[in-house]
Amino acid sequence: MYIGIPKESRPFEYRVGLSPAGVEILKNLGHQIFVEHEAGAGAGFKDEDYEKAGARIAFSAEEVFGRADLLLKISRPLQKELEWMQDGSILAGFLHLASASQDQIDLLLEKKITALAYEQITDDDGGRVVLRPFSLICGAMVAQIAARWLQTNRGGKGIMLSGVPGVPPAEVVIIGGGGVGTSAARAVLNAGAHVTLLDTNMAALENIHEKMPGVVTMMATKRNIERVTAFADVVVGAVLVSGQRAPVVVTRDMVRAMKPRSVIIDVSIDQGGCVETSRPTMHDNPAFIEENVVHYCVPNIASLVARTASHVFLNSAIPYIADIANNGISEVMKKNPSVYAAVNTHDGKMLNLVRFSGQEAA
Repeated sequence: MYIGIPKESRPFEYRVGLSPAGVEILKNLGHQIFVEHEAGAGAGFKDEDYEKAGARIAFSAEEVFGRADLLLKISRPLQKELEWMQDGSILAGFLHLASASQDQIDLLLEKKITALAYEQITDDDGGRVVLRPFSLICGAMVAQIAARWLQTNRGGKGIMLSGVPGVPPAEVVIIGGGGVGTSAARAVLNAGAHVTLLDTNMAALENIHEKMPGVVTMMATKRNIERVTAFADVVVGAVLVSGQRAPVVVTRDMVRAMKPRSVIIDVSIDQGGCVETSRPTMHDNPAFIEENVVHYCVPNIASLVARTASHVFLNSAIPYIADIANNGISEVMKKNPSVYAAVNTHDGKMLNLVRFSGQEAA
């Protein structure tokens, strides 16, 4: 199979669709890999690293997209990039198509491209096995993001997460007890903050209560969310529904009732956001103020640690990538329910994807 690894074209996306170690694995399985010139530069991988692993270097994105039977991406391709793809080819990436533009969906269906959303691949226990490493990275980075944007010079309240003797720590509220929420709770708890975590899943709350007894757990009812956002210094949105837009659980009225110059970190923004006042931002200008509250809404937080992210992604994704390369997507969909559940478009049909009416991303 011809496998393409293009350079990520979205601004401030430094990760790469596969590391040289992954290329070597696929090459040893007999596949031909094309890597765009400097595709791995942001993660510290040189073209020479890919060549030593057995890849051929291509000097245009159009060539990589046009030759690939299987295209390995991190973020969703742009419209023009989808136009370059072969009819009937396979696209794998963190696609988040629930928040994509309808034009992109239509083009995927028209070209009969199989779109595999890594974020929807699950293991036997229902865990999002490929997304989870990135979720853990994003959650761990919440502590440093919160600390930075609470600073006075960033527009925040001018308080420390940990507090100091005689002054209490910051109140951090986390909505969502999945991979991001659990990782974020551990990070901010270790930083010395007071943490409250809400979820609708009682089993998740029991797990967090057992492993992190310093975290206050609550059911994520509307009334409880209203209560905790009102006293929070930091609110972390970590809500994900597989194949669907993230539900809005923090309304504008709740944001308006928050303490002035508090901080919202909406990690769900790549799925549309779980805070009504959120809108996507980028790393060069990651935050804005709405209703006198600082909003940090960068979709690709893990991109800032691109090398770590690329290595950890390989560990979780390569079994699925190799299986598809060896056996073809149709065969893998038949035998592996985890992969089937992550396919959003196939043979001109839409699968495992719930579209929504509202603001859409490019």
